[in-house]
Amino acid sequence: MAAAGLREALCYTISRFSLCAAGTKHRTSLKPQSMSRLPRLLRFGLYTLLLQLALFSVLRVVFWLWFENPADPLPGATAARALYLGLKFDLRLLLLVMLPVLLLGWMRPLSPFGPAAARWLWIGYLTLAVSGIMLVYAVDFGHYAYLHRSLDATALRFLENPLISAQMVWETYPVLWGVLALVLFAALHGWLLQRLVQHLAAAPAPTLRRWQKAMVAPLSLVVVLFGMYGQVSWYPLRWSNAFFSTHAFAPAVTVNPVLYFVSTLKNRDVSFDRAAATEYYADMVEYLGIDRPNAAQLDYSREIVTDRPARQPNVVIVLLESFASFKTGLYGNPLNPTPNLDAIARAGVYFENFFTPSTGTARSVFTAITGIPDIEPVKTSTRNPLIVDQHTIVNAFEGYDKLYFLGGSANWGNIRGLLARNIPGLSLYEEGSYDAPRVDVWGIADHHLFEEAHKVLSAPRERPFFAIIQTSGNHRPYTIPEDRHGFELDNRADAELQRLGFINNGEYNSFRFMDHSIGLFMDSARAASYASNTVFVFFGDHGVPGTGDHISAADQQLALLQLRVPLVFYAPGLITEPRTVSTLASEVDVLPSIAALVLPRYKNTTLGRDLFDPRFDDKRYAFTVTHGSQLEIGLVDEQFYYVTNADGSGARLHDLHATTPRDDVAAQHPEAMARMQRLNRAIYETARYMRYHNKPENIAASEQD
Repeated sequence: MAAAGLREALCYTISRFSLCAAGTKHRTSLKPQSMSRLPRLLRFGLYTLLLQLALFSVLRVVFWLWFENPADPLPGATAARALYLGLKFDLRLLLLVMLPVLLLGWMRPLSPFGPAAARWLWIGYLTLAVSGIMLVYAVDFGHYAYLHRSLDATALRFLENPLISAQMVWETYPVLWGVLALVLFAALHGWLLQRLVQHLAAAPAPTLRRWQKAMVAPLSLVVVLFGMYGQVSWYPLRWSNAFFSTHAFAPAVTVNPVLYFVSTLKNRDVSFDRAAATEYYADMVEYLGIDRPNAAQLDYSREIVTDRPARQPNVVIVLLESFASFKTGLYGNPLNPTPNLDAIARAGVYFENFFTPSTGTARSVFTAITGIPDIEPVKTSTRNPLIVDQHTIVNAFEGYDKLYFLGGSANWGNIRGLLARNIPGLSLYEEGSYDAPRVDVWGIADHHLFEEAHKVLSAPRERPFFAIIQTSGNHRPYTIPEDRHGFELDNRADAELQRLGFINNGEYNSFRFMDHSIGLFMDSARAASYASNTVFVFFGDHGVPGTGDHISAADQQLALLQLRVPLVFYAPGLITEPRTVSTLASEVDVLPSIAALVLPRYKNTTLGRDLFDPRFDDKRYAFTVTHGSQLEIGLVDEQFYYVTNADGSGARLHDLHATTPRDDVAAQHPEAMARMQRLNRAIYETARYMRYHNKPENIAASEQD
């Protein structure tokens, strides 16, 4: 199968670089007469680059053919895309290697065509650099053969026992032959570079006019930087591009071993403590309602049976950018900025004490999809290549079309890897997918995003759909487009706005326009055929800081405004008794609750629980994570907010109903303090463990057991 797809893959890859065309004789477009007009340094760089690029492309193809599983081969189109993206990753690395030559080689004392010492300096540098890359490739081959996983920074753990690791390598791999091959390669590479320099030095130098000389260096730099950027997009080529497929072998063929290893270095110390997770497993069994506990395997999965009829309603989840509760009419904001969402909430189920675990949209996307709080201490979990594989309840919606809409690029926050990697058959709509124009850094305007999503959702289809719409307009620079579809600005005095929770008119009207866009979308959905058979779920991806006369003291003083957002379930065909729910709810609960409303049964491996299940009503909590110079974790219940540093220091308890909620009341409420302290640590240690053990293959293996 691999051999059958080889020609298709290679032609696809080469054609993307304009070196061949289907149905025509293959020939390079780099004509000798055009090359001779380039300065010798650029010709040297280009020839060297092409030589090395060809070498690493061959290695990539060899890796593919050698390690592909004949029983589960890469489809031809997937292999083609993997090779193409891999070529771009290789190009980035090689341009980084060539950059010193191209930057410094213009100076005569450092030119490869100047003094002999400079020539040998560059030949030696390039030979050592490429040989080092070849060594990493060899290690990657051995690492994949050993663990069936691409080389990443976790391999550094083998250095903790260097003698044992060295002996294992010596006894397993042909080390001497490998060293000899590397030495011969270095000698051949150096000889070829020397011959190339001699050939170019003997050729006549091109005659360039003064303005041409002045343009050569900056234009060359632009071309090099574009090659390193990697794609025509608002965001550069990132490691998550390699995780474009749910096929486990696709990213292994795609990634460049050196770049991937470096990208994982910052995450090498971010791990988990199995002993701690084991210590708190019994607590989590009770908290999550695990009916078949397995402490030895730390199994958190539970099969949920709802006895729902298999009617398969559609699902639409709308992530509302920075949609803090205190800015809405639902919270009591006197400006009444959200009449559309307020009306939807009154006709559905509104959770008024709903919290996201942390701030930041990428963190929220990870939490919503996986049901695990993002406790990554440095950046975000979506940016951690080591945990890209995650089981998600989205896949429990079998027979559904899966769709994801966002106005910008999925490369933002590296969320592409999380989405495309873990949701088979996902249709991902992003920049370049729409007819609507881009309005700012975040892509198309939100009302256009809703319009584009509605066009797709209202089209005739044979299967129900599960769609996520991720908005971004309620964010600086607060762009409101010219075509407002009936929206009118409402400019107020700054003093009034700031007294009621808004920074200025830009933010206020942007927030109002978000609500207006929701109203337009729901009007379109009701006019179409799908609204009556759809579960709509609206919630803010996170809140924002603020002040206001109508804001509770606890929300304001304990920074809960940044986490408290509205959650609304609206389903005309399923929810017949509208109500407001005051019990605690967390973002990790969203997917389990949707699944419980829609599906007859599903497997839950998350930290979330069904918000409509009365079994948990007496133990509802919201776990929080505050990222700063030191990671803080917390737990909210109906009366208290427990907060501590992640290392266990600085623990304190706050009374949410006190007039002075900043006060630490742990001494006055020792039982509440002990209870929340233990559960908080249990959730934190379990989340750390889960992120590395929530892989789809692990869940599938547990099902077989």
